[in-house]
Amino acid sequence: MKMRKEYDFSNAQKNPYAGRLKRQVILRMDEGTVGYFKRLAEEMGIPYQTLINLYLRDCAAAHKKLSLRWKQA
Repeated sequence: MKMRKEYDFSNAQKNPYAGRLKRQVILRMDEGTVGYFKRLAEEMGIPYQTLINLYLRDCAAAHKKLSLRWKQA
């Protein structure tokens, strides 16, 4: 197929999935946590970053909140 010099996008539709595009972020996680997700992801046959994203998405959808209790010194 040969490329045209110009294309008409006047009837184009907006991408309905544009709002769900992924955004690259940098997270600092300890080795044990990364290792846990890597092992679990390997068992499941999916990339570990995908697994972490699915887990965090599930937490956000369920409005889960972390309960932390710090030890008194």
